[in-house]
Amino acid sequence: MKNILAISMVVVLILAAGCNSNPGSGKVSPGAMTADSGKAVLKFDTLLHDFGVVNEGEKIGYIFTFTNTGTANLLINSAATSCGCTVPKYDRKPLAPGAKGSLEVVFDTSGKSGQQTKTISVMSNAATPVVLLQIKAEVINTN
Repeated sequence: MKNILAISMVVVLILAAGCNSNPGSGKVSPGAMTADSGKAVLKFDTLLHDFGVVNEGEKIGYIFTFTNTGTANLLINSAATSCGCTVPKYDRKPLAPGAKGSLEVVFDTSGKSGQQTKTISVMSNAATPVVLLQIKAEVINTN
């Protein structure tokens, strides 16, 4: 009986020692609690594009370029426009730190006239979660 008790104690000690030394044991060291995982930073080359004078009925587009200047992957969650006549297109894959990306905006001038300003709200996981872009055009009717 003493041998079984001694063997049981040795097994328990070995298991306990093995659990404490296993890096995947689920225990978090105090330093890991304060570690900075970094932030994505969305930096556009320009926030405004002016098309100038355009003819009514044209579909015009512009590509806004940006860089993730942060230390974590950047993910654009959505891009919403102030008008259904303006359509944004962008890559939905995460963008690594230092990488460049683009957001294309197509504006359909059909039924529009005069000075037009459209806003695109870009939502992401960046340190500044919302960035506003604008496009402008003076639409003339040539009929």
